[in-house]
Amino acid sequence: MPTIRNRKLPRDFRKNVFINCPFDDDYLRLFRAIVFTVHVLGFNLRCALEESNAGNTRIDKIQNIIAACKYSIHDLSRTQLDRVNRLPRFNMPLELGLDLGCKRFGRFHEREKAILILDVQPYRYQRFISDISGQDVYAHGGTQSGVINVFRDWLMLELDPDKVVIPSGTEIFNKFGRFKRALPSICEELHWNPDRLGFAGYAYAVASCVKANPHEPS
Repeated sequence: MPTIRNRKLPRDFRKNVFINCPFDDDYLRLFRAIVFTVHVLGFNLRCALEESNAGNTRIDKIQNIIAACKYSIHDLSRTQLDRVNRLPRFNMPLELGLDLGCKRFGRFHEREKAILILDVQPYRYQRFISDISGQDVYAHGGTQSGVINVFRDWLMLELDPDKVVIPSGTEIFNKFGRFKRALPSICEELHWNPDRLGFAGYAYAVASCVKANPHEPS
C-alpha cells in the first residue's frame, strides 16, 4: 500500500508539460513554437534547461522533472549523425524510456501520465526504434505550424471537452506570429538582447505576453 508521502501530488502536476527535444540552433524554431503553445493553452513548460545547478546531475534533474509532469512531449526527429563525431544522439530516446518507465512503474498519480511522441515523418521512427511501434507517433513535418497543430490536437483528446475548450491550431499559430513580431519590442522594454535570449528569458517573455493579452482576438 503506498504511503501518505507517496500519494502527495507534485505542485502543478496536472498543469506541467515536460519537453524532451534537441536544444540546439537547428531545432530552436520548433522549440519556441512549442513553448508558446504550452503557455497560451494555460500549461507550464518544464525542461532540463530550466536549472543549471551543478550540484545536481543531469539525469537526476531530468527524472525529477519527468516525475513532476502529467504531460510530456518527446521529439525523436533528431536521428542523423553528428557533424563532428559522426555518431547519433541518444538523449531523446533515453528520456522517453525514463518517462515510459515512470508511467508504468510509478506512483498512483504518475500512472496518469500522458505522453506525446513526435517525429518529422510518419512511420520513420520504425526504422530506428521499433519497440514503440505499438504506440501512436505523430509527424510534425519539421514546421512550426506542424508542432503547434499536433500538440494542440493531441491535448484536446486528453482534456475533458465539457470542462475545457482550447483555441484551434490556426488561432494559436496566428497568435504566435503576432508574438514573434512583438518580441523585439518586449526585449527592448526589458533591456534584453533578443539575439541572446535563453530559455528562461524567452519563457518569461511568452508568459508575460499571454498574461497581458488573455482574450486577444485571433
